[in-house]
Amino acid sequence: MNISLVIPVYNEHDSLAENLARILSISDLAQVDLTQVIIVDDGSEDSSIKSLDGLRSKDPRVEIISFTRNFGKESAIFAGLSHCRGDAAIVMDSDLQHPPELIGAMVAAWMEGYDVVEACKTGDDGNSKLRHWLTGLFYALFARMSKMDLRGKTDFKLLDRQVIDAYCALPERKRFFRGLISWFGFPTKQLPFEVPLRNAGKSKWSLPTLFHLGLVAITSFSSAMLHLVSIAAAICFTLSVIFASISLIQKLVGVAVSGFTTINILVLLVGSIIMFSLGQIGIYIEHLFDETKKRPIYVINQKKSHITSKKQQ
Repeated sequence: MNISLVIPVYNEHDSLAENLARILSISDLAQVDLTQVIIVDDGSEDSSIKSLDGLRSKDPRVEIISFTRNFGKESAIFAGLSHCRGDAAIVMDSDLQHPPELIGAMVAAWMEGYDVVEACKTGDDGNSKLRHWLTGLFYALFARMSKMDLRGKTDFKLLDRQVIDAYCALPERKRFFRGLISWFGFPTKQLPFEVPLRNAGKSKWSLPTLFHLGLVAITSFSSAMLHLVSIAAAICFTLSVIFASISLIQKLVGVAVSGFTTINILVLLVGSIIMFSLGQIGIYIEHLFDETKKRPIYVINQKKSHITSKKQQ
C-alpha cells in the first residue's frame, strides 16, 4: 500500500531539512511505504525550499510545490492532497510538533479498516494562557453552532484514498480542513499525543490569523450568526411592547409630555419591524449560503456500499 506524505511549510528554513530527514528516517524504520513526500511551500519569504536541495537530490520521493505567494495553510493542504498518488495520505506539520513516531501507528490503524486516523492533542502544548483561553472559546462556540466537537483535534491526519477524493471534489473555496474531514463522517480512529516543544523557530499563527481562521470555520459550518438578527428582533419587539405600555400609562395618567407617547410608540414599532425584516432576509441568505457552497447532500462510503450503476443496469 503506497502512502503519500503532505507537509505544508512556511518560513521553516532553520529546521526544515533536519526535521524532514528525521521524519523520513522514522517512517522508514517503522517500515511505512512512503512513495511520495510532497512539500508545499506556502510562499515562504526565506530560503526554505533551497534548504531541501541536498535531500531532494538524494531522495527521489521528495516533490515540491511552491506557491507564488502566501495563500494559507488550508490552500497548501488542498494542493498537496490534489497532487498525491498514494492509497492514503498523511498530512502533518514540518516542525515535529506532530510526532513522526505516530506515523507507524496511523498506518496500522488504517490497515485495520479506518478511513481517517487523526492525532489528537492531550495536555499542554506550550502556548500562552490567553491563547489557550481563546482556543477553548472557539471550540466551545464551534461545537455549539455546528454540532461538531473538534477539541484536541489537529491537522495531523491519515486519509484513505476515498476520503482524499471526496475532499478534493468539494467545490467550495473557503475550506476548514479539520471541520470538513469530521463533517464527512468516515470511520475514524483517534490517537492521542502530547505536543513536543519546538526545536527551532516559533509558531507562524498570530492571534489575528487565528481569529480569521476561526471566523471562517464557524461561518462555513453554521448559519447561526445570521439568526442573531432574528433574536435581536424578538428582544427589541418585547422591549417595545413594555415601553409602549409604559408610555400609554403615562399618557392616561397625564404625566407624559405632549406628543412623546406617539413618537415613542412609532419609533419602537418601526424599529421592531425593521429588525424582524432583517431577520427574515437572514433566513433567505442562509439558503443562498448553503446552495452557494455546493457541498454534497450525502457522501457514500465506497468500501461498505454494494450498488450497481445505471450504466450497468
